[in-house]
Amino acid sequence: MSSVAVPFYQRRHKHFDQSYRNIQTRYVLEEYAARKAASRQTAYYELPGLGKTTCRLCARRARSLAHEAIQESRKRTHEQKTHASEEKRIRFANELSVLEKEIHTARHRAREHLDRLEVQRMVEENMALERHALEESISRAPEILVRLRSHTVWEKMSVSLCFTVQGFPTPVVQWYKNEELISPASDPTKYRIESKYGVHVLHINRADFDDSATYSAVATNIHGQASTNCAVVVRRYREGEEPHPAGIMPFHLPLSYDVCFTHIDVQFLEKFGVTFATEGETLTLKCSMLITPDLKRLQPRAEWYRDDVLIKDSKWTKLYFGEGQAALSFTHLNKDDEGLYTLRMVTRGGVSEYSAYLFVRDADALIAGAPGAPMDVKCHDANRDYVIVTWKPPNTINESPVIGYFVDKCEVGLENWVQCNDAPVKICKYPVTGLYEGRSYIFRVRAVNSAGISRPSRVSEPVAALDPVDLERTQTIHVDEGRKVVISKDDLEGDIQIPGPPTNVHASEINKTYVVLSWDPPVPRGREPLTYFIEKSMVGSGSWQRVNAQVAVKSPRYAVFDLAEGKPYVFRVLSANKHGISDPSEITVPIQPEDTIVAPSTPGQVVATRNTKTSVVVQWDKPKHEEDLYGYYIDYSVVGSNHWEPSNHKPIKYNRFVVHGLETGQQYIFRVKAVNAVGFSENSQESEAITVQAALTCPSYPHGITLLNCDGHSMTLGWKAPRYSGGSPILGYYMDKREANHQNWHEVNSSLIIQTIYTVEDLTEDAFYEFKVAAANVVGIGQPSDPSEHFKCKAWTMPEPGPAYDLTICEVRNTSLVLLWKAPVYEGKSPITGYLVDYKEVDTEDWITANEKPTPKRYFKVTNLQEGHSYVFKVRAVNDGGIGKSSEISEPVLVEARPGTKEIFSGVDDEGNIYLAFECKEATDASHFVWGKSYEEIDDFDKFKIETEGSCSKLYFKNPDKSDLGTYSISVSDTDGVSSSFVMDDEEFERLMALSNEIKNPTIPLKSELAYEVLEKGQVRFWIQAESLSPDSTFRFVINDREVENSDVSIYSVLYMCDFV
Repeated sequence: MSSVAVPFYQRRHKHFDQSYRNIQTRYVLEEYAARKAASRQTAYYELPGLGKTTCRLCARRARSLAHEAIQESRKRTHEQKTHASEEKRIRFANELSVLEKEIHTARHRAREHLDRLEVQRMVEENMALERHALEESISRAPEILVRLRSHTVWEKMSVSLCFTVQGFPTPVVQWYKNEELISPASDPTKYRIESKYGVHVLHINRADFDDSATYSAVATNIHGQASTNCAVVVRRYREGEEPHPAGIMPFHLPLSYDVCFTHIDVQFLEKFGVTFATEGETLTLKCSMLITPDLKRLQPRAEWYRDDVLIKDSKWTKLYFGEGQAALSFTHLNKDDEGLYTLRMVTRGGVSEYSAYLFVRDADALIAGAPGAPMDVKCHDANRDYVIVTWKPPNTINESPVIGYFVDKCEVGLENWVQCNDAPVKICKYPVTGLYEGRSYIFRVRAVNSAGISRPSRVSEPVAALDPVDLERTQTIHVDEGRKVVISKDDLEGDIQIPGPPTNVHASEINKTYVVLSWDPPVPRGREPLTYFIEKSMVGSGSWQRVNAQVAVKSPRYAVFDLAEGKPYVFRVLSANKHGISDPSEITVPIQPEDTIVAPSTPGQVVATRNTKTSVVVQWDKPKHEEDLYGYYIDYSVVGSNHWEPSNHKPIKYNRFVVHGLETGQQYIFRVKAVNAVGFSENSQESEAITVQAALTCPSYPHGITLLNCDGHSMTLGWKAPRYSGGSPILGYYMDKREANHQNWHEVNSSLIIQTIYTVEDLTEDAFYEFKVAAANVVGIGQPSDPSEHFKCKAWTMPEPGPAYDLTICEVRNTSLVLLWKAPVYEGKSPITGYLVDYKEVDTEDWITANEKPTPKRYFKVTNLQEGHSYVFKVRAVNDGGIGKSSEISEPVLVEARPGTKEIFSGVDDEGNIYLAFECKEATDASHFVWGKSYEEIDDFDKFKIETEGSCSKLYFKNPDKSDLGTYSISVSDTDGVSSSFVMDDEEFERLMALSNEIKNPTIPLKSELAYEVLEKGQVRFWIQAESLSPDSTFRFVINDREVENSDVSIYSVLYMCDFV
């Protein structure tokens, strides 16, 4: 029989092996068979038919045998049962032995585990002591190894100030400009601070004249501080003076560190921009990136910040990072979420970051005219039954002013909100009393004005009604085997019956409507729980009144309401326990309820400056009294509308703000107001009106450098102008060259190149060269283009033409666009007869020729394109020798009409002049409206006149005739490719001429037809009467198709009732 030990998790069940079950069954069957046989024999001997022939002796013998058989069967059964019981006992004994062994093993292992924990604890304690001793030995005040170095730079250059400091603990570094703290959050596009391995760097982006200052860095730790400073001088570009040495550009060079690590490069691809949302909505900020190398076990860390405060997963925000994308999701937006959001990708090699602002507007009010919801609800100074709740007020522009606030509380886990104050509280702070000790609460605030009550704010973080001193009155003692003993200092107090009086009673906060008293518990305080009673007395009254007669106070803090305005009071506090009440504390000094915080003063001068096409930078002088400020609200208005809108919906702390979401070309004015717990200041004076346009910057880089001709000793190169001129016309270009496999670049020209084509002389035949080009405007020199491909200086002798150049794409619509280009410089052995236009979708290989026959024009309209698809284009010139070289491939173009696309329209003015007009809101001061006929710029000013005013330009026809039929186009420089065209055909021309003729030669309405009268002596008088004529009008009489002059007849006009006759 099997005696295998049963596992411990099966011991509560009975198990029998198969062999045991078979034996038991066999015993039962054998016993049954024996009894059956015995009964059969007995029945045989007792049969009636056999009784006569069977003797009694035989019958007795048969019964005896049957009885013996039954006894034998019972004996065998008993033996078998005894044997089974013995086997069961043996099996149970074996199992018990196994269990004892397992218990012994478990005890041994538990002892070993406890021993290891004890050893580990001792090691950790020793290591902590050694670590403390080591830190004490290496601790030292900050010491600057490499100091800051002064810089002199040109405007719009970037400056990096760096120094090296050592010390332990690691020093905290702060940067100052003229002794004012520099905060990157106040201007994230201007300043960037980096700290790596003791090297601290301050990056100043695009320095301007105002950045000339003394910069200092202060490193501080617990042992002391050290500082270093330097001067930065920013020079302005003057005419006749080069801002940078030719061929040497002031590019930002990264610091090099002699540290070995795996460098991970993070390049942001799709970024989230400035976002506008509304309270209650859901929103996700996404940023896709390219991580190189993409190692699964060495991924960068994505960190999100709002106004430089790290964001963590919460009920309101969810973070995600994976598969090359970082996202921050908002489950329910509130104005608390407004701010500057920064995504920082932290790697071992540094930090890559990107920032954009999120604006959150107020949700629609539940009651028309009600204010927006308060925000930033926080709890302070929480105790057993008391907490102070603070918040920030909403910005009210178009609503009536806020007259107060209601504070609501709710126990965590419940949905039962209870209003804490019966009357609206006028300041953004309220002491909530009556909390139950040990319970957690959340709070919200609602604003009230004459129209009604606002929506509730976002709820605060939960706060527990506990005395923080209780934690200090407990002590945890570690004993052997990891056990802990918690001892309360109350257990160590003496047997004091009635407690002593509280001490240090004072007013921790004074307000016009309440006074918050604070005190220290009595020492010694006794073992029993303490409560307090507060009494007040008006100075000079001589009587005391108990404030909290109904409810005892458990916290050493209490807010006293219902005080007479302008009257001084004194207070005292009594402590009590179950044994009795103490003597009163010392009386406070006289306290008069009054507002200790007043409304802030008005901010100073407001100055608005250009930033981008849809934003403006607003700066202002801080108010004279800026203590306890929550921040500022900025409002804007379109000039002449007298309608103000809020720019930010949450107070900002800095006196500089970028106002986004403005309309390009529109004029705006701005104003600022300060805000604190009491309320708002008066509105500042309005700023000067400013037109929203991009600020002046250096131009962007040229692109598309193409070799147009080569004679073996010179090369003719062409390139495309920068996409953005920087808000100022491009003055020209600088070109650099270098031979293949050479490191140094050499300047090609010392004076500006005016055109986008240039011939480089004095080159070595059969040598390879590469080139780069940089554009310049009044601001300075922009970034250079990427180096061109290597061009071989070998004379062109092929019969086919060279490449066309300067491909320009304009008039992009949903299914079509227009492609322009310039003729090749090298024509080949015969004149050019036409051009072929090829295109293909991005990421495909097959090129499609748009025109079956070469077009003789240098423009072509490509149609039947797929909306929403991206295409690239190229042009090939054709002559008798064949098809020439292909032009540079254009950049990808998305075939889709831009929102708000406008077209050229025709008209006739009040004087009958025919014109074509075009309006472009995106135009800047540097934008130029270029009119063309057949896509060639119009320069015949004997036939045309161009008038441009603001964002509108008109092309007038001086003497219109049939030669003016054709296609007219316009393009606006320094914009995102704004362009349009207009076809002047016979029908449109006749319509405009008819309108012009009607205005120049109007039909005069008559009161009567031509009449005559025969006078005496055979004279005849003719007359006609018109509705109205000006004094400058003329008239003629014609008789028999011959004009009658004054010599033939007497012609005169007579005025009757203001009518000419």
